[in-house]
Amino acid sequence: MSTRALITGGAGFIGSHLADQLLTEGYEVRALDSLVEQVHGDGKRPSYLNPDVELHVGDVRDRAAVDRALDGVDCVVHFAARVGVGQSMYEIAEYTSVNSAGTAVLLEAMLDRPVEKLLVASSMSVYGEGRYLAGGREVPAVERRAEQFERGEWEPVGPRGEQLEPVPTPERKRVSLSSIYALNKYDQERMCLLFGSSYDVPTVALRFFNVYGPYQALSNPYTGVLAIFAGRLLNDRPPLIFEDGMQRRDFVHVRDVARACGLALESEGADGKVVNVGSGNSYTVCEIAERLARVMGKGEVEPQIAGKYRVGDIRHCFADISLAAETLGFQPEVELDDGLSQLAEWLEGQVATDRVDDATAELNARGLTR
Repeated sequence: MSTRALITGGAGFIGSHLADQLLTEGYEVRALDSLVEQVHGDGKRPSYLNPDVELHVGDVRDRAAVDRALDGVDCVVHFAARVGVGQSMYEIAEYTSVNSAGTAVLLEAMLDRPVEKLLVASSMSVYGEGRYLAGGREVPAVERRAEQFERGEWEPVGPRGEQLEPVPTPERKRVSLSSIYALNKYDQERMCLLFGSSYDVPTVALRFFNVYGPYQALSNPYTGVLAIFAGRLLNDRPPLIFEDGMQRRDFVHVRDVARACGLALESEGADGKVVNVGSGNSYTVCEIAERLARVMGKGEVEPQIAGKYRVGDIRHCFADISLAAETLGFQPEVELDDGLSQLAEWLEGQVATDRVDDATAELNARGLTR
């Protein structure tokens, strides 16, 4: 008999790709998703969701819906969450309700419907700033302040004012929660790991870095940066970049993320651990915008550098993926150029409603940009 997996948030970007992966591996897949308008627009079953996925439309905070979704399930992958650093800073109650309380509802329901494995999607946002060296020695970054931004100084410094070198960030780095979203994701991973250790449910928390690829919500101004850039470019508008565009990030293709999740379900090596899932490479945000514009045939559209800071943003963070290699045998397979070409191919014929200006105006009105 095949294994049945429940993916909460399974009609979303990453969840739908994981569903495809698990179906090819012989799983039966059920998805629980509320199909929120900001992500799904019309609230209908998305066309990209594999027809073999059994979709339950419901809210992860609704115990009855969660009970129905868990019925007969062998393993759970918990992706359901409100996503976005900026929006989390003013929709505090909604983000905390969905992300933290929703996870609590799911875990309570699992007391009555035990499963054999639990994965939870965490985020690189829990790190705050990534890992830095000064003179070859690891040092913490000092929190950046408004007076720095007024001078156009974007780089963090060490405790004694040292210049810092950003290096890959391992899981052992102490968390630094700089947004409500980051706090929520840390809540989710700790709650699931505590549940797993208390009730002998093998549990893995996967800290995703910047995931990109087909099926991203192009009209959601708080989604991943590559999807936001793509939505702007589809409307012949320049990608809007905060600070000076030299902040460095790790961009990992969604197919690699789905494969990492599959490995975590099938192996025991990462049980009880938090594990980074990224590409292990870093790129500046400006470079990413320019590369995407080229592959989309919009090379003449120059990025718009805002020269402003958003509350909750960090400067540099990219993944050390050695633990994923050691515990899961995971190595990313999709090179950035290939991944961007695949994204551009999917983007042909897509329509995006550009809401970036509205989102930016909202942040400005609330004093969340500097």
